[in-house]
Amino acid sequence: MRIAVTSPFFHLMPHLKDEILAQYPDCRFKETFPPIGGDELVDFCKNCDGAVIGLDNFNDYVLSKLPELRVIGLCSAGADHVDPLAMKKYGKRMGWVAGINKIAVAEMTISHMINIMRNFHKYSRGIIDGNWPARREGTLLQGKTVGIHGCGNIGKEVAKRLIPFEVNILACDKIDHSDFYSEYGITRVSPDELWERSDILTVHVSRNKGTLGMYTPDVLDKLKPGVFIVNTARGKIFDEVGLYDRLKDSQIKAAAFDVFAIEPAIDNPLFQLENFYPTPHTGAGAKESWEAMARSGIRGLIENWIPEPGKYPYD
Repeated sequence: MRIAVTSPFFHLMPHLKDEILAQYPDCRFKETFPPIGGDELVDFCKNCDGAVIGLDNFNDYVLSKLPELRVIGLCSAGADHVDPLAMKKYGKRMGWVAGINKIAVAEMTISHMINIMRNFHKYSRGIIDGNWPARREGTLLQGKTVGIHGCGNIGKEVAKRLIPFEVNILACDKIDHSDFYSEYGITRVSPDELWERSDILTVHVSRNKGTLGMYTPDVLDKLKPGVFIVNTARGKIFDEVGLYDRLKDSQIKAAAFDVFAIEPAIDNPLFQLENFYPTPHTGAGAKESWEAMARSGIRGLIENWIPEPGKYPYD
């Protein structure tokens, strides 16, 4: 039984490599960090029975070229880079733990809120460039209305961490989480009400056909004037040109994004704006999250090895 390991976590943390080798002694490890796809991915996984993967693109073409591949263990919180229809078409199975990095992303989300509201990012850039600011202004998170768009695994953890800040929390999700909302004093609202009332909008929707491009210029115009936006979900949810225009004229006060329409994001016009704070898709960039994702990939392989017709955990 041969396993292709494309996730970089095993190369970065040797003890994880030992753990998977204890289960599957015949492993092939990819030692470069960027995800791969197409023929490069096919060549790497060729003649392997299983794969433990990161963000590599397993589309119809790749899966069609890997008849021996039976099971995938996924080392990521999202699964939008694996084509579920192609997986079913070619009889592949996948083990996946949704929201495995939820604590790391939730912590980053809160830090991004405070960062842009207090202008820490701007002042840090200034003093590095030799400019000590004469005025050091900002606004408190306390007392504000925070809108959470998408109250799933990560959105819930963000809400829990917001409670000590004494904020008013709104949530918008297609699923009714009434018990959770009642427990934490959260108000469920429609999208329009969320956009109209939120002083801070934090986005945690999954990437799918319904959310791609959701934040069009027209939707951005529905947001409360002077809103702060945090996006640690997926980049293509927002129209970046529309976002740029509204940040430039301060219709949107400031934004912090960890994700972008094109990654790696090099020379993105948003980076020229003083009120835009970017980070390089590092929401899951904590040692504990890496370990959890790697181990979930190993478990996904083990627990899904024997096919159960019609059962696909990521549906």
